[in-house]
Amino acid sequence: MEFTAKQIAGYVDGTVVGNADATVRTFAKIEEAGKGALTFMANPAYEHYLYETEASVVLVNKDYEPSRPIQATLIKVADAREALGLLLQLYEKSQPRHEGQSPLAYVAPTAKIGKDVFLAPFAAVGDGAEIGDGAQLHPHATVGARAKVGKGTVMYPNSVVYHDCVVGNQCILHAGCVVGADGFGFAPTPDGYEKIPQIGNVVVEDDVEIGTNTCIDRATMGSTVIKKA
Repeated sequence: MEFTAKQIAGYVDGTVVGNADATVRTFAKIEEAGKGALTFMANPAYEHYLYETEASVVLVNKDYEPSRPIQATLIKVADAREALGLLLQLYEKSQPRHEGQSPLAYVAPTAKIGKDVFLAPFAAVGDGAEIGDGAQLHPHATVGARAKVGKGTVMYPNSVVYHDCVVGNQCILHAGCVVGADGFGFAPTPDGYEKIPQIGNVVVEDDVEIGTNTCIDRATMGSTVIKKA
């Protein structure tokens, strides 16, 4: 998809300096950008790249004034880094969604699967688990018995939600993260350490993003709670 500098400026509440019809179709770092790319310059340490870049459009802060001619079209905004973030979000939303449920995915007979859920090969959903509308489970993502995964939540490969845990709406669980494994539950005895069952769970509220290989342990009793940002 291509967008003009004028269209971009309208989306980020910016002002075009240069060719309002300049088009972009990708993003790039200012030192690597070529024709058709959009980039940004927020740190003065990178200003010298602005005079060399082949980018078609550059986001800059509204108080920036170049000291010599610039080939690229500028869009002046209140905060160049924040404007770039908004555009990257727009770009992400425009990407094709994963669709369908692979015959190689496992869904327990008692599980509840919402509308438009993506289940990749080898994704697994346990007994009594609930998956909300539009959720995405990538290969080897696993949802344990009676666990709940909310609407629009994305579970990347090898992420795990243990039994009885709850993950809210629009969350992102990156590859390899584990929600609900036992914590360090051991009691010292004369004969060594005795394991204490961890009978609580984990509750992740809406709009939480959990990084790759992160582990959030279940509570011994009650819930380990990760609050909405």
